[in-house]
Amino acid sequence: MEEFVLCVSNAYEKKFYLDEKFETIPQSVKDELKIMCVLFTEDVGGILELVFDEDGELELRTDHDEGDLLYDEIGAGLKVKALQQTKQELFESLTLFYQLLVLGKVD
Repeated sequence: MEEFVLCVSNAYEKKFYLDEKFETIPQSVKDELKIMCVLFTEDVGGILELVFDEDGELELRTDHDEGDLLYDEIGAGLKVKALQQTKQELFESLTLFYQLLVLGKVD
């Protein structure tokens, strides 16, 4: 099983992407993801990816262009930790959704 990208926000291209497999989740959840990710990249710059690993666990990853002197790597790390705490319920629900409907896992 490979990794699966849930969504990406890219400050360089000013774009947000949500995988079509998640079109069935409520609009309010899609909106929350978009707002959260876009605000993140507007604040620290770079790229934010929400990725499910091969075990179905959700990871938040940040990246940036090599020449981006404005990217705040420390701020990005702190902001990821803050999101993991404040959005824990959202992330747990998305993980469950992915494991059940995409991976077909039933524990």
